[in-house]
Amino acid sequence: MPFTIATWNINSVRLREPIVLKLLREEGPDILCLQECKSPVESIPTEGFAAAGYRHLIARGQKGYNGVAILSRLPIRDLGDRDFAGLGHARHVAGQLENGVTIHNFYVPAGGDVPDRAVNEKFGQKLDYLTEMRDWFHGARPEKAILVGDLNIAPREDDVWSHKQLLKIVSHTPVEVEHLGAAQEAGAWVDITRQDIPEGPLFSWWSYRARDWSAADKGRRLDHVWATPDIANAAHSSRILRDARGWDQPSDHAPVFASFDL
Repeated sequence: MPFTIATWNINSVRLREPIVLKLLREEGPDILCLQECKSPVESIPTEGFAAAGYRHLIARGQKGYNGVAILSRLPIRDLGDRDFAGLGHARHVAGQLENGVTIHNFYVPAGGDVPDRAVNEKFGQKLDYLTEMRDWFHGARPEKAILVGDLNIAPREDDVWSHKQLLKIVSHTPVEVEHLGAAQEAGAWVDITRQDIPEGPLFSWWSYRARDWSAADKGRRLDHVWATPDIANAAHSSRILRDARGWDQPSDHAPVFASFDL
């Protein structure tokens, strides 16, 4: 069953419903995983999504903060969620397709502005969240699974516009990269985007602060698609829809796509 999956931090699903519908109409992924929905589940605008063919929804929500959702044209079963680090946030949800593939949708905490847990509680929460992800993957040994989401870390030097200038900036600090790598290794996850596009700068986020985000191009690859080794070789056609960052009332993130022949 071939399918295409996309992940997108939408930064308010209700505010940006028009561009979600634009993506569904123009790109047609079989599954769209959203983060930072900023909406209770009952307030997600599902009518338009269903009319576009996405009749299946698995979501966890909060009013004004966090929130994750899986929209699907394919039948999908709710596998629940986990509250990593006990934050009480809607940051994870999982579903299973009829072919047995499990999809995990994550929104890892951003971590605040100061990369020091002694003075910044949010940074400590981020590291604790990643540590619990690592421990869970180590125990669960996931198989036939895809993990997507805004992991809020750009791990490689070519995942940021300037490695040297961002080494002390939250999202690219060595301690964050180390924690993300440990979580990835614990589940033997394969970075599908970089499997398909192994070389060169690759960004999925550009700050709202830039007057001309595209010309400045000070991006980071914060959004990821991973898969377990048993299905990683079935993945192909990874891409980042950079143009979406320039749509009307855009998110500061662009959607990331991958296809799987399973």
